[in-house]
Amino acid sequence: MTERIVVKIGSSSLTSEEGGLNRERIHYFVSELASLHQGGNGVMLVTSGAVAAGFRQIGYTAKPKIVHEKQAAAAVGQALLMQAYQEAFSKYGIVAAQILLTRADFSNRRRIQNALMTIEELLRLGIIPIINENDTVATDELVPKFGDNDSLSALVATMTKAAKLVIITDMDGLYTEDPRKNPQAVKIERVDQISEDIMKVAGGAGSSVGTGGMRSKIEAARIAMRGGVHAFIGKVQQEGDLMLAVDGIGRGTYFDTKLNSLPMKKQWLGFHSMPQGCITVDDGAVLALLEGGKSLLPAGVTEIQGDFLPTDVVEVKNRQGETLGRGVVNYAAWQIQAVAGMTTEEVKRRVDVTRIEVIHRDEWITLKS
Repeated sequence: MTERIVVKIGSSSLTSEEGGLNRERIHYFVSELASLHQGGNGVMLVTSGAVAAGFRQIGYTAKPKIVHEKQAAAAVGQALLMQAYQEAFSKYGIVAAQILLTRADFSNRRRIQNALMTIEELLRLGIIPIINENDTVATDELVPKFGDNDSLSALVATMTKAAKLVIITDMDGLYTEDPRKNPQAVKIERVDQISEDIMKVAGGAGSSVGTGGMRSKIEAARIAMRGGVHAFIGKVQQEGDLMLAVDGIGRGTYFDTKLNSLPMKKQWLGFHSMPQGCITVDDGAVLALLEGGKSLLPAGVTEIQGDFLPTDVVEVKNRQGETLGRGVVNYAAWQIQAVAGMTTEEVKRRVDVTRIEVIHRDEWITLKS
């Protein structure tokens, strides 16, 4: 295949504001995806729309907000959504496959490896995987939901080592301000680093049917970039727009990266694992971790949060509260609390640990762009 490309389509692009599937829009998007597929690309679709497609069918007058009502709507809507996609793709002689994932699947290394093997086989057979969150079982009580599917699309892109991630929205890219409110807003054509200033210009959700705003899309682009995947956020509305987006001349904003794809272990550590606590470090440790390629030693620790154990994953932040990365910790929380800020010799006298490093560099991934 030429390239692997992940395309994410949200609820608002597939359904009406009143709920129910917009068959015309589905056929349009399928024709665009079919063109990519017929060009020899390995195409993966991450789609929302199950709840929006199903809530009218089961008698709700508006999109439900209670968990079990959402799950009931999704149970009906997911079948309708896949039926619509299957019918549309069949006109091009393309077989589509359904894959439902949850955040818990990504947190479990064996389960996500199995999901990857399934996707790999489908792509080998020329089948388009259609991926959605399993809304009928996913809740926020134990493991956070993907919700908008933006982050799900980025995780799929990094997991499959895709070349590009295309996130379709109703805006033609990222602007310095909301152009619907300020006509003087300036479009940002290309981004090679997602700074705090970039995050500040992202707004909230713009549709009563969809849940994702520009901020969640930029967060997805950040994940993609860190995993070596180039991302596009913008409009795909007319014939040929998707191909233009993939070719670098689409109506949107491009997020470029010079990083290489990550091995599966680092992907799991950085994006799929569930941190059990947080460690705050001083400025010297920040430089050692981000620029020196060093391990984190107790001397650099200033504060901890959480009740974690050795081999748990923890987040590491600077004094300003910015996340630097994640790592597998060699200490229990109480042990770090006892030796934070101390030299290596002092640590050896106070606690008994298998490794002196709080986080070894081989068990660390930087997440700061």
